[in-house]
Amino acid sequence: MLRILTIDDHAIVRDGVKGLFSASTARFGEARSGAEALTLVQENEWDIAVLDISLGARSGLEVLKEIKRLRPKLPVLILSMHADEQYAIRAFKSGASGYVNKATSGDELRKAILKVAKGGRYVSPSLAETIVFDLTAGDKPLHEYLSNRELEVMCLISSGKTVGEIANLLALSDKTISTYRRRILDKMRMRTNAELTHYAFQNRLVE
Repeated sequence: MLRILTIDDHAIVRDGVKGLFSASTARFGEARSGAEALTLVQENEWDIAVLDISLGARSGLEVLKEIKRLRPKLPVLILSMHADEQYAIRAFKSGASGYVNKATSGDELRKAILKVAKGGRYVSPSLAETIVFDLTAGDKPLHEYLSNRELEVMCLISSGKTVGEIANLLALSDKTISTYRRRILDKMRMRTNAELTHYAFQNRLVE
């Protein structure tokens, strides 16, 4: 029986993953936060962890690194709503074995879970060529110098969200988000949100 740990702060997503398997073929654990996930990873054996990249107060990529530290051999499949290429590259560099967008079909997600659980790697065919190119490219674009959280905040700013909306979404204070924004502008050598937005769309970081 396949042992699947689903880590997502939305019950509808956790239920959706469960619905892909029958009770006779899979056993599930569910975590709503990074802290819950790490506790379950420490206390139980799993064949695969399905991890959301956005977990409120903690970035899923940070949780991924902690999972790999605790259980280096545990395969992790990232399930994300974010712009695919950049987040997929970061996920693989952090130890993920697969990456699937939340907009994908149930059949593709089930296929990805089964493949990753068996020790394989999974990325959608449409992403494979782009990821290979970016992982082997010599010159790094400016956004590569951002931390995972800074990249997340930059993408949210570029999608039109206000400081307050981002703070609420990530369970952080307005002041913290404003600090991230200043750091992002400094690292990106820019002065305004409009410049960030133009860059993000130009580099396909947001849709």
